[in-house]
Amino acid sequence: MEKHMTSGIEDVWQPVPASRSARNTINPIRRIVDRMKITPNPAKEMISLSIGDPTHYGNMLPPVEALEAIIEAVQLPTCHGYAPSFGTLEARRAVAKFWSRSDYILKPEDVILTSGCSHALEMCIDCLADPGDNILLPQPGFSLYTTLCQSLGIETRFYDLLPDDDWKVNITHLESLINDRTRAVLINNPSNPCGAVYPEEHLRKLIEICEKHHLPIIADEIYADMVFSNHKFYFMGILSENVPVLSCGGLSKRFICPGWRVGWIVIHDRHNLFKDTIKPGLADLSSRILGPNSVTQAALTHILFETPDSYYEDILNQLQNNAEYVYRSLLEAPGLQPTMPQGAMYMLIRINPSEFRDIADDKDFFMKLICEESISCLPASVFGIDNFFRIVLSTPMEKTEEACQRIIEFCQRHAKSVS
Repeated sequence: MEKHMTSGIEDVWQPVPASRSARNTINPIRRIVDRMKITPNPAKEMISLSIGDPTHYGNMLPPVEALEAIIEAVQLPTCHGYAPSFGTLEARRAVAKFWSRSDYILKPEDVILTSGCSHALEMCIDCLADPGDNILLPQPGFSLYTTLCQSLGIETRFYDLLPDDDWKVNITHLESLINDRTRAVLINNPSNPCGAVYPEEHLRKLIEICEKHHLPIIADEIYADMVFSNHKFYFMGILSENVPVLSCGGLSKRFICPGWRVGWIVIHDRHNLFKDTIKPGLADLSSRILGPNSVTQAALTHILFETPDSYYEDILNQLQNNAEYVYRSLLEAPGLQPTMPQGAMYMLIRINPSEFRDIADDKDFFMKLICEESISCLPASVFGIDNFFRIVLSTPMEKTEEACQRIIEFCQRHAKSVS
């Protein structure tokens, strides 16, 4: 209801406008999912295969060593105040040491700590591009990339990933998108939502294109080393001899603690192309939130170096076992074509609407699957590709088995009759 001013001047309040940044901040997942009025089947327990939070069901939790480190840090009198906005020296030194290799040594000054990997991505995009510039993004790709760019007034240009070639980058298409306002190429490996892990040769080809056009790389490497057997992860910054790379990572996925909010930017800059510009720019941008969680920073050295290899092996075994089970099971479902992932926590499954009587596309599949089977996935249109859906592979095996059985029955029920 309109209210009159009482400050001596009669006037009428008008709605207070939101800023351009607020109006342009749109999460594609929320735009599609939140606008759909969906009621799950009350006769069936809801099984969520849509949430990229590996702690959701409790079968995956942070390592005991990390919990002990947090408890010890909380009791320290020195980690409850403000830390340097770009991270404490000890925490940055730990990240640098953790990701160094025998032939490539990082230093603490190469690391900026952030409030999770999403904050790292935002800082990199904000530091490299101005409104009206463009950044090349993968399609399908994590929807937050689009959200961040659009909020900052940066144009998004999407290069295709190839579903029939293990989701590798269509390099010809990527190069065709580059113009004089292109400021960076964002590469996600291992990838969300595809579960792809790129071989060294493919990454080197991407680096060659960026070197040819003098474009820095933003490498979203939050799933670094989360790869299945017979695959290997390569840091882009270590492979790159000349192209500067901003590698974004964090604790959230590998250590199963997305709520602890510590991520990082590792600056790979062999020729000091970022030294007087991007590096101080990132440090200045970090001051906008005055640094990430101080308690988690204090525990970071212990978390990174005391977590045993057996912990990582157990998490990867759970993810790979789920992936293999889902892949084998859904090969039997009419109208579906799963692609076996190579790492990360996700699988994309192709939908062929022509094989169904009454399913038009991925959004229709998503809605009807929830209503009939109480199974929640994500339509891949939120990631920029139609007629696929994404499932998360971090569920307990018994829920994975139940979900697959329901999906198969759903597809059989909606499939066209075989003549």
